[in-house]
Amino acid sequence: MKKIDGIIFDIDGTIWNSVPTCTKAWNHVIRENSVYPPNVTDEKLMQLFGKPMDEIFDALFPGISDDEKKKLGKMCETYENELLETEPGTPYGDVAGTMKCLAQHVPLYIVSNCQSGYIEVCIKKLGLEKYITDFICFGDHPVSKGENIKLLMKKNFLENPVYVGDTKGDAEACMEAGIPMVYAAYGFGRVEHPYAAIRKFEDLITFLLS
Repeated sequence: MKKIDGIIFDIDGTIWNSVPTCTKAWNHVIRENSVYPPNVTDEKLMQLFGKPMDEIFDALFPGISDDEKKKLGKMCETYENELLETEPGTPYGDVAGTMKCLAQHVPLYIVSNCQSGYIEVCIKKLGLEKYITDFICFGDHPVSKGENIKLLMKKNFLENPVYVGDTKGDAEACMEAGIPMVYAAYGFGRVEHPYAAIRKFEDLITFLLS
């Protein structure tokens, strides 16, 4: 195997679990600003996480115009980012310690289908500022995750990175970008044929050093 020159991370289901806070935020906005009942559940969001934000809006807000859907969705995104400042997601184990170790050997990145500002909140609340070299999200660059992975690779001159994610969508993005995936088997999704699998976040140290 060629030497890895970068590790690119997904966030939800890979680095942390913010579902309870996100559910709370979305239901609050829906209750205060729409005719919909506040019926977002943790289970529903877990099934939707990893998809681009416009697809999540379509699933949660059927039957209204695209403009109304976008307006309500943006309100949910904004309040979600605000609420995560005081009720952040729960990291999957020793994320900060593991990234500190990994960053001594290879640069670390994030590519996510999340909204603008979400990655920044995650990095700040988990104390990852020193370890993440660069990141891209759908909110800033509304193209497929595979295209954003390729964009990050080009920007940072990466030739042989791996992507750490937990869903079928992540696997498809890696195929689009032409890079291998490390499957976070503890996360939200199921992937049949990953490049490799980890059972806990700390396993990445063994994976990299081996």
